Amino acid sequence: MNQTIETMTSASNEAIKEGFEKTLSAVNDASGFHKENMDAVIESATVAGKGIEAVNANAVAYAKSAMEEGVAVAKAVSSAKSVQEIFEIQSDYAKSSMDAYLAELNKTSELFSDLMKSSVKPLNDRVSAAVELAQSQR
Repeated sequence: MNQTIETMTSASNEAIKEGFEKTLSAVNDASGFHKENMDAVIESATVAGKGIEAVNANAVAYAKSAMEEGVAVAKAVSSAKSVQEIFEIQSDYAKSSMDAYLAELNKTSELFSDLMKSSVKPLNDRVSAAVELAQSQR
């Protein structure tokens, strides 16, 4: 009888020990996974911040260029010798400024597209890791 109690106690203690070790391992894994998730959020925010800086720098450069072109056109108009020359200068300016605007619009669109792809990538990678982890736990 004594040996039966010892066997049961030993088996019970071993089961408790195994359960505790598995729980501790799962907690450590979850903690590591959470840390990697937070690192991905930080990386995503950093990439987004740098991308917004690039978009802003591009917008400032375009605004400066457009203003300089406007000043040059105003000078050209003020020194024009005829009404016909003024219309030609204004017409050329309207065409070139529209072309520049459309080119800038395309460039900004590409910058935002690249920004979205690069800033979401770390988060997508973590979602993929979560899916892989969930599938491996089946």
